[in-house]
Amino acid sequence: MTPHHEHLRRLDEVRVPHATYFVTTCTAGRTCCLASDGFHAIALEVWANCERLSGWAVGRYVVMPDHVHFFAGDVRAERTLSKFVGKWKEWTSKYATQRLGHALPLWQPEFFDHVVRSSESHEQKWQYVRENPVRAGLVRAAEEWRWQGELNDLRFD
Repeated sequence: MTPHHEHLRRLDEVRVPHATYFVTTCTAGRTCCLASDGFHAIALEVWANCERLSGWAVGRYVVMPDHVHFFAGDVRAERTLSKFVGKWKEWTSKYATQRLGHALPLWQPEFFDHVVRSSESHEQKWQYVRENPVRAGLVRAAEEWRWQGELNDLRFD
């Protein structure tokens, strides 16, 4: 069992209604198993279901080999961020195990989140995230990375 990291503890009692969050979650043991068409399809499917079932919309995202970055917006305020991310991790784990033969656990228990407060903050985070595959030496230009995109426009006007 992974020890609980006090500095990463969820603050469920803190809630910013209709906020946009920048979320990062990593695979258990930082195993490189996510950068594939199969997992990308699963991530997209589960994000679409989460939007329909729990009111969370996903905007821009990048799936890296051992972690995922995405922007999420609470459009209907039906679940906390922790519950939304937990359900997303639960269902991606289930489908990745069934369909792709991934080992469990797929995800680390914790995740990182940051409330996006402005258009500058959103663009700054996005530029950093979309350049991750370049910094990792996986592609020469960010647009070459196949496992990224945008499901909903959560950017500030």
